[in-house]
Amino acid sequence: MNELTASVIDPHLARPETRSTAHDLIAALLTPLTRKNCWTLAEHAGHPAPHRMQHLLLRARLDERALATALRSYIVRHLGTNDVVLVVDETGDVKKGTSTVGVARQYPGTAGRIENCQVAVYLAYTTPTGHALIDHRLYLARAWTQDPARLAAAGVPDQRKFATKTELAQQMIHTALEHARSAWVAGDEAYGRNPHLRAYLEEHRTGYVMAIAATDRLPTPRGPVAMKELAVLLPDEAWHKLSAGPGAKGERYYDWALIDDRADEAGVWWVLMRCGRSTGELAFYRCYAPAPVPLARLVAVAGRRWRVEESFAQGKGLAGLDEHQVRTWTSWHRWSLLAMVAYAFLVAVRVREARHHRGRDGLVALACNEIARLLNALLASGSGSEHVLAWSVFRRAHQEQARMCHYRRQAAQES
Repeated sequence: MNELTASVIDPHLARPETRSTAHDLIAALLTPLTRKNCWTLAEHAGHPAPHRMQHLLLRARLDERALATALRSYIVRHLGTNDVVLVVDETGDVKKGTSTVGVARQYPGTAGRIENCQVAVYLAYTTPTGHALIDHRLYLARAWTQDPARLAAAGVPDQRKFATKTELAQQMIHTALEHARSAWVAGDEAYGRNPHLRAYLEEHRTGYVMAIAATDRLPTPRGPVAMKELAVLLPDEAWHKLSAGPGAKGERYYDWALIDDRADEAGVWWVLMRCGRSTGELAFYRCYAPAPVPLARLVAVAGRRWRVEESFAQGKGLAGLDEHQVRTWTSWHRWSLLAMVAYAFLVAVRVREARHHRGRDGLVALACNEIARLLNALLASGSGSEHVLAWSVFRRAHQEQARMCHYRRQAAQES
């Protein structure tokens, strides 16, 4: 934690009292409180009232842009720059009322239907060693950007104009590529179907594997054909069994097919198709790379997309990413940013532990959930550290046994 506060937090807060409050807030975010807001976090930290934390989120002198840059550097330093895939996705928080910044009747993927909610676009930085949320943007619908009085009441900066979610994603990708120039980009249909975002990536010679709809059409000598129709026409030998990466219950095997789209001096384009081996469910991707790559590489990038979902689940469950009870532009960004910092700390500890203690027989690798549990138990338990660590070993041994059982069962079914 000392490295985190010294390199990410302290340089961007002007006063020592504010730095102390930020340390307390981040530590409290990582506790298993039932609800996380300024009142509960301040109570847990031993503050007499929530005013210090409220001041930090709303009025304290804090260079947010510099803090975001420091967070990106911290994540890149711990996760490395080898085999980077940037994954863009959005998440929504259902809200009541209309005063909270960004709230509108819109579609949040988490609810599965149109709700009164905030929607934010996030960028996950993923490598084979781990993943974390590296950047974020709050989406403002036109109902907001066309209402100056509403913007002013929520403290939205004057220069803020309407931007689509894909434009917000492009802004974040542009910044992240400064840290990892050879990164790939992955995203779901909301981003994969946008030709402007794909053109931007192609212009910067950035490879991508982006999901598209089954009804999207591919030009052929006989005219445009829908992806789902094209999949039916492919012969059996066009499909190849490959893993999209390891899961909790074994390798995530699918059948994959690759169709050449076009190639020129600017790069190579493909359409990638995925078929569930037991369900037959189809998924489709548009792919680009500045130079030819094998099918396995495109499959690996496609398989990395689910990491952003895990980042959302852990960021919300472990660091209170979605529990902000704030109304203004500044307080929303500061809460979300500090929650991302807290989650990045867990990721860094996990990666460091994996490097230093590789291959301990009989124990599953330390996960972010277990690290958070250990931190809180060691600080709060009256039973002593030996008791806490013994329970951690017991849980990890049990999880490893279950994991190996799943893998053996999968191997037997596949043979």
